[in-house]
Amino acid sequence: MTATRKDDIWVFAYGSLMWRPGFEFIESEPALLRGYHRALCIYSYIYRGSRQKPGLVLGLDCGGSCVGRAFRLSADAAPDILAAIHAREMIYNVYVARRLPIALMRRAGRPRVAAHTYIADRAGPQYTGKLKREITIELIRGGAGTAGEARDYLANTVHCLHQLGLPDTHLANLLRDVNAED
Repeated sequence: MTATRKDDIWVFAYGSLMWRPGFEFIESEPALLRGYHRALCIYSYIYRGSRQKPGLVLGLDCGGSCVGRAFRLSADAAPDILAAIHAREMIYNVYVARRLPIALMRRAGRPRVAAHTYIADRAGPQYTGKLKREITIELIRGGAGTAGEARDYLANTVHCLHQLGLPDTHLANLLRDVNAED
């Protein structure tokens, strides 16, 4: 791993961007974001659901912390990559783009760098707030959109976090319940 510089360009991923970035990067590693937690708090009307039968996707919601994956971009490619990520994440304006400090977890001293990421827009109409577990399970079981099923989205996220050595017990337990017979 290389040392970080102030002009490095980083992206912090916490959902599908972790396991399906869709862009080239110089390096990636686990990272910690404080002040926000990963939550299934966004109704999905395109990628993992429809208007008639919404699914759920992840957002960064206020409070707590979140482990995810940090990607370092080349300076030359960064503007195009950031524009593509913005178009992907902001299809319905359900997030707010931010540059937030993250800690790179595998480096001595856990250096902090500023990273581009997206937090849930709590004022947006697709923000769910905290749903009852039964409703969350129902939406994940029934959600299917242009990028596939909400169930697969959750499974891929759980799998990726496990592969990174960052298991998320809450999401793993939720996936178990989603996959359980009624």
